[in-house]
Amino acid sequence: MTRVSRVLAVLLLPLALCACGTEKADTAGPPSAELKARAGESAMELIYVTEAPGYELAKQSVGVIGNDGFSASYFSAGTGGQMQLSVDRGKLDEANCAKRSVESSGADDPVECERDGDLWYRAAAATHEYARAHEGHVVRISADAKLVDRATLRSAAEKAHRADNEELDEVLPAAGEGAGADEMPERGDLPPVGDGALNNDVGASG
Repeated sequence: MTRVSRVLAVLLLPLALCACGTEKADTAGPPSAELKARAGESAMELIYVTEAPGYELAKQSVGVIGNDGFSASYFSAGTGGQMQLSVDRGKLDEANCAKRSVESSGADDPVECERDGDLWYRAAAATHEYARAHEGHVVRISADAKLVDRATLRSAAEKAHRADNEELDEVLPAAGEGAGADEMPERGDLPPVGDGALNNDVGASG
């Protein structure tokens, strides 16, 4: 090795070490049988998570929507705001964006739809949402427009991603807590506060 080569190697070593230190642990391997069992009826590829400052996952809200979709609520104790994350099979494009109902809005409420980068911003009645179509399914983050502003909603939608194994372990019900064969399936539309009344509009699509 020449003197120049040795100098370059020494200079590049700290950069290589820094790069390795910032990488996320590889948890993208196939989910274990236990995780699949805990997912219940939700398809593994449809289980997403997100994050937003001041918001926490309401674990009792985690559940299936549609045939094998996924839904979960994120709640802010500080503001009282609640965001609903839902993932279900289907498509969303310019042709049907204004035709699909927005989460928690009435089926007949007119929908305003606009492109915002690689997302769609949609609003109907008192609810607004950001949505993104991806590989045959649609990821949506919705909320009451008076309690959650558009910027917060957009940030949560941008950060929504398919859960890795570590995140699956965190978000899914513990073994034995899921719905059994003779039980009703877990609902993904249970609010984290209040009397626990069901919101039957969650997951509805036009």
